Amino acid sequence: MTGEASESAGAVSATLRLATPGDAGAIRDVYAPYVEETTITFERTPPTEAEMRARIESKREAYPWLVCERDGRVVAYAYAGPVRSRAAYRWATESSVYVADGAKRAGVGRGLYTALFDLLAGQGYCSVYAAVTLPNPTSAAFHEALGFGRVGVWEDVGYKLEEWCDVGWFRRALCDPPADPDPPLPVADAREASWWDEALRAGEAVIES
Repeated sequence: MTGEASESAGAVSATLRLATPGDAGAIRDVYAPYVEETTITFERTPPTEAEMRARIESKREAYPWLVCERDGRVVAYAYAGPVRSRAAYRWATESSVYVADGAKRAGVGRGLYTALFDLLAGQGYCSVYAAVTLPNPTSAAFHEALGFGRVGVWEDVGYKLEEWCDVGWFRRALCDPPADPDPPLPVADAREASWWDEALRAGEAVIES
């Protein structure tokens, strides 16, 4: 799911970096209102800080988990993970982005996704999918502006806040699928490449200061 619904501009420049388990509390604080107040995520109870830390640790070897900081405070995050667990799916990813209320309308979500997709492509992933609770025209337009196309809808798949919700699936290609792809690079190896920092700076350049 994605919490990039609409992005107030601030005067502080943004920094994008790889999340650490120590960011779990701040990430949880960004995410909790989406759980408690919206159908953007189908979770019903916000995770604890320990649970969020475990989520970061479970993905950080294979997939980037990024945070956006303003004035030293985490105001948004984005991450990728597997679409399915079986081996043939390993070149496909699913992405999510969540932005705190005070950081919206400044391109933060777009900047995080710009960096995230460049990193995933560098690692060797071939496509990225996003699940969007429908109706959500702002989020749908956000994904389409970033190169996603609609590929399907799961109708009445979730019940939350006393309503049945559809989920739309969106896909963006990250590369032309090679005939015999190598396994995606682990994050530790990818961080040594020159394009890693270039991708983060490219994402920062999108965000309003």
